[in-house]
Amino acid sequence: MRIVENLVDITVFARVAEMGSLTAAARELGMSLPVVSKRLARLEQRLGMRLVSRTTRHLALTEDGRDFQAHCRRILAQIDEMEAALALRRGEVIGQLRITSTVAFGTRILAPLIAEFLCLHPAMRIHLAATDTMVDLMTGGFDLAIRFGAMPDSQILAHPLAPNHRVVCGAPAYLARRGQPAHPRDLEQHDCILSGDAPQDHWRFRSREGEEVPVQVTGVASADHGEVAQALALAGAGLLVKSIWEVGPEVKQGRLQIVLPGWHVPGPPLQAVHAHGRLATPRLSLFLDFLRGKLRTGWPWDDLAAAGSSPEPRERPPLSRAGRGAGCRKP
Repeated sequence: MRIVENLVDITVFARVAEMGSLTAAARELGMSLPVVSKRLARLEQRLGMRLVSRTTRHLALTEDGRDFQAHCRRILAQIDEMEAALALRRGEVIGQLRITSTVAFGTRILAPLIAEFLCLHPAMRIHLAATDTMVDLMTGGFDLAIRFGAMPDSQILAHPLAPNHRVVCGAPAYLARRGQPAHPRDLEQHDCILSGDAPQDHWRFRSREGEEVPVQVTGVASADHGEVAQALALAGAGLLVKSIWEVGPEVKQGRLQIVLPGWHVPGPPLQAVHAHGRLATPRLSLFLDFLRGKLRTGWPWDDLAAAGSSPEPRERPPLSRAGRGAGCRKP
């Protein structure tokens, strides 16, 4: 019985550490705030060390707390894997995946796909952390990261999910006012929007025939966040270079229009990265296969870039009735 109680205390601490809040952890665990606080205090007393530093407005792990959190993650992950292995014997895939991606990709592309995946596999749980900050998969406890380009870490593996390139796009109102550029060098006479922590005003274009043309543009506006830069483009402030994955939905809706359809700015491929050995887990393999198939066939991004227009979206096959979770609707 004591082992069970200790495991509950460890689970409580792990959730508090992960969510950075006693209240949020209590809500997720379905416990009252006093119970969570009591269990955390009991764990600290039993270990003889303070795990969490608390004030009225701030909660942070102590050095001992960070070390203990790493051990807790391994223990809980092993229990989770054991349950998943037993469920697999019954033909079920269960458990939780912790995934991180950029804010734009997570919001526009990944979230709808996760919803569809969970309808097919209602016993699964997925936590998505959307951030444009490069995270450490191991210390962050993530199973998978979806990024443009590989992460600089020898302890992880990268798997290409789909091609990627950047396109120039602008709002119809801007193009009606300033006209359509016919060649990359025409951009020197246009208003352009720069983005990123170190905005670049040198754009290098490549044609389908392999010709490369460098262009120095005039940045009338810049933003350190891609979503803000895209909002400026949507408002008609100028032309923007952005990944086709990030502007594709707006192009399909007619809110943005691709210009220079015969040219693109090379970009790093869309990849899934994970720690060594994680691909062996059935739930991770299942989600990766699902994601790879959807990203490669679900959206005609290449057609959009080639035509510079907004074709009708392809019809997606309906979800099978078998395995669809309660309340799930056809996407």
